[in-house]
Amino acid sequence: MTTSKTPITKNIICMKWGTRYGPEYVNRLFATVQKHMSGTVGEDYRFICITDDPTGIVEGVECKPLAPLNDDLPDHLKNKPWLKLLVWDNPLYDLEGDALFLDVDLIITGSLDDFFAYKPESTFCVIENWTEPGKSTGNTSVFRFRIGAHPYILHDFVKDMWGTYKAYKIEQRYISRTISEQTFWPAEWCRSFKVHLIPTWPWRFFVAPKLPESCRIVVFHGKPDPDEAMIGRWPTKQGQWYKKIYKYIRPTSWIADHWQDPAHFK
Repeated sequence: MTTSKTPITKNIICMKWGTRYGPEYVNRLFATVQKHMSGTVGEDYRFICITDDPTGIVEGVECKPLAPLNDDLPDHLKNKPWLKLLVWDNPLYDLEGDALFLDVDLIITGSLDDFFAYKPESTFCVIENWTEPGKSTGNTSVFRFRIGAHPYILHDFVKDMWGTYKAYKIEQRYISRTISEQTFWPAEWCRSFKVHLIPTWPWRFFVAPKLPESCRIVVFHGKPDPDEAMIGRWPTKQGQWYKKIYKYIRPTSWIADHWQDPAHFK
């Protein structure tokens, strides 16, 4: 008699679309997840990348195709985080259980196990958005959700994309105002590189960003990206030279210890 294999109910999901982030971002994330997650990928948890181009992504990452939502989006939203709403679909490919969504450009610096163990009854755990404190708005760089629990988030958006955009402007605000439940992570687990780690002006000219001991994930939103921060580069748009007065960082050497080529973790 054959027995059926126990379904894997822990999932790590990331998304890559467009050209800003290459496959190396997915590969680095995959490597650091394996370093900071207990168990074995494919046996104890799955690592999924939802993408429009799987070229260059390493073996072991399960690549899933983007749904046609991007074809229907208004042009100015096609490369925006509204595409993240695809993870709220039901069914979601062949996945089940809980999923931890991670942006591809963040850096993992500590254990991920507690992100699954924290308040297991909650079907949506998320960062409290640092730029909207006290307004019950999440930051969807890192969130855990119960697969299939809230399909209305995607379905309602599809019914009125333009109206939803005009009402909320950003995807994470729409989720927080729409979802029937929301839990925030402990604040010290996820820190913003720009908001929390870069020293205030003018000390940033003399002191490099420091990594807090209690931090488990460093989030990079906007610029700089991790590779830029590592060498002390904070890009500004052409013609905005005056922003160099405050957009300055010293090289952040600890990034190399946590955001490495997958070969370093073998």
